Amino acid sequence: MADPSSYRPKPGQIPDSPGVYKFRDEHGRVIYVGKAKSLRQRLANYFQDLAGLHPRTRTMVTTAASVEWTVVSTEVEALQLEYSWIKEFDPRFNVKYRDDKSYPYLAVTLNEEFPRVQVMRGAKKKGVRYFGPYGHAWAIRETVDLMLRVFPVRTCSAGVFKRSAQIGRPCLLGYIGKCSAPCVGRISAEEHHELAEEFCDFMAGRTGAYIRRLERLMQDAAEEMEYERAARLRDDIGALKRAMEKSAVVLADATDADLIAVAEDELEAAVQIFHVRGGRVRGQRGWVTDKVQAVTTGDLVEHALQQLYGEEQGDAVPKEVLVPALPEPAEPVAQWLSQRRGSQVSLRIPQRGDKKDLMATVARNAQQSLALHKTKRASDLTTRSRALEEIAEALGLDSVPLRIECFDISHLQGDDVVASMVVFEDGLARKSEYRRFQIKTFQGQDDVRSMHEVIGRRFKRYLQEKQKSGEWTEEPAADARVDDNGIANATVTAGAEGPEPDPTAGRPLDEDGRPKRFAYPPQLVVVDGGAPQVAAARRALDELGIDDVAVCGLAKRLEEVWLPEDDDPVVLPRSSEGLYLLQRVRDEAHRFAISYQRSKRTKRLKASPLDAVAGLGDTRRQALLKHFGSLKKLRAATIDEICEVPGVGRKTAETVAAALAGAAPSAPAVNTATGEIIEDDGAPPAALSSERGQDR
Repeated sequence: MADPSSYRPKPGQIPDSPGVYKFRDEHGRVIYVGKAKSLRQRLANYFQDLAGLHPRTRTMVTTAASVEWTVVSTEVEALQLEYSWIKEFDPRFNVKYRDDKSYPYLAVTLNEEFPRVQVMRGAKKKGVRYFGPYGHAWAIRETVDLMLRVFPVRTCSAGVFKRSAQIGRPCLLGYIGKCSAPCVGRISAEEHHELAEEFCDFMAGRTGAYIRRLERLMQDAAEEMEYERAARLRDDIGALKRAMEKSAVVLADATDADLIAVAEDELEAAVQIFHVRGGRVRGQRGWVTDKVQAVTTGDLVEHALQQLYGEEQGDAVPKEVLVPALPEPAEPVAQWLSQRRGSQVSLRIPQRGDKKDLMATVARNAQQSLALHKTKRASDLTTRSRALEEIAEALGLDSVPLRIECFDISHLQGDDVVASMVVFEDGLARKSEYRRFQIKTFQGQDDVRSMHEVIGRRFKRYLQEKQKSGEWTEEPAADARVDDNGIANATVTAGAEGPEPDPTAGRPLDEDGRPKRFAYPPQLVVVDGGAPQVAAARRALDELGIDDVAVCGLAKRLEEVWLPEDDDPVVLPRSSEGLYLLQRVRDEAHRFAISYQRSKRTKRLKASPLDAVAGLGDTRRQALLKHFGSLKKLRAATIDEICEVPGVGRKTAETVAAALAGAAPSAPAVNTATGEIIEDDGAPPAALSSERGQDR
């Protein structure tokens, strides 16, 4: 625990102007980002007597080891920079709203030649019109199914569209009248684009004029005794009215607004948003957050607005935003919203009438969302805390292991030997921290030696990061130095093959802008295996002089927990939450290692001697294989026969012949779906009588 006075800036150093400040911990991680109208006044509040601080603020300032700031010109710039830094660094003490799901949108891809209507999730794309979000994807599909009768816009994928165009026959929707079939030319690209625009206009709320026009057309058709056409228009009007009934009118004046309500207690807060367009509720979403800092309702509203509109532009930001409490001050936030929309945005608290009544409905939804979240999470928090406490007690640790790293080795009978590292923080997987390794220093099957290498490489990188940051000033032992060759050099290039999704999320950056990979030490290292693997891991740490990281192993056979230098394992009860957590960590490391090992094996089996021929591109390589039928027949061909392939000269033919002559025949490829061997020369495949190996 740090003393805030140890890093408090000297008097007069902090400017009395708007800006954004960052608190960092002892590892250089950004743990809190804030903005202020006056940096001097705001930061002074953090360096008062600890007894006068809110408990959560006191935890933050004692966790921090330094503070820095950036001066800006206006409060609007401070708001923008604060949002950017929160997105970049993901500070642990900032308010972070967690979506209870990835909400689906109804999207119309107006950026394509033939726009498509589909369900979309995730980040929004330029040139695509979005409607929603909706609570469930099936709600979108029901609405679209009703509207396709009137607006037969394309809904098929690019592959289906291309296939129908090739064969000159539309899909089923084209035959039943729910697609205008632009794939076969029933409608031109311009007409189809106009149809998609009409679809968007109707979804945007401009419904009355369109329905009145259809009613006039229906009456005209009836007067002209075109009864079939009149009946079809009648059914179209009914379908559109049923689609409109799915979103009831809540504001009679056709208002475009977003209503935001907050329900909170001492520890958590829930936010609910209703998106009202054309007086109708077009979408709903909700977030939940931990109140890790002392924040007011206005602060929660400000953070919700940043989360909601930080990536939006234009009409995605409504003309009116109704909130339960205004941020302090409210003017910079309103200016920021207006800049993102491109026109004036009204940010206010509803006082009377329909808008106040609707705000009460949104608030009730927020209260229910908070109650449901607390019901779900109570057991989850309790379980994770109990699991970490049981692990600490069973392993004799001084404190609970908030960060656990688990390592596993995977290979197929000694081939493609790889390793995985997974990270769990506070009992939850942190996939952005996952890493993959290739075993480089030897060939063959030796799990113990592989584990020693991987642990050594991981913690050598940790020591490197400490040296770079200046946290470790003593000269390391000779066996802890990282020279320019050997294993340490391999860890920089091929040691870590990369994380699963999003490698930079929430991670500090090096001076060159790249994310630090191994900057933070775990409290506990778990290895997949028994006493030999545990001893290898402990030996690797001892060689580096690291004695503050605990090590244990989890053996699969009896789920025993092994500790270094202990002859007997620790046996946790089968109902132990600590054992369940260790199993989840071990299984995740095993899954991650297996997936990497299989991908490497697949690439190796697909490799061909032709890949190494200089100057032979993919086109000529395919031409050679197509001409001869198989690699086996190509290997038996003469140089003159190879020259007969279009585009292959004599020099290239000689290079190909030399490459195939020097390469040993590859192992037969295996169809993983059927278990059959795929013969080179096109002969019928032979059944695979026995597996060549087993993944571990």
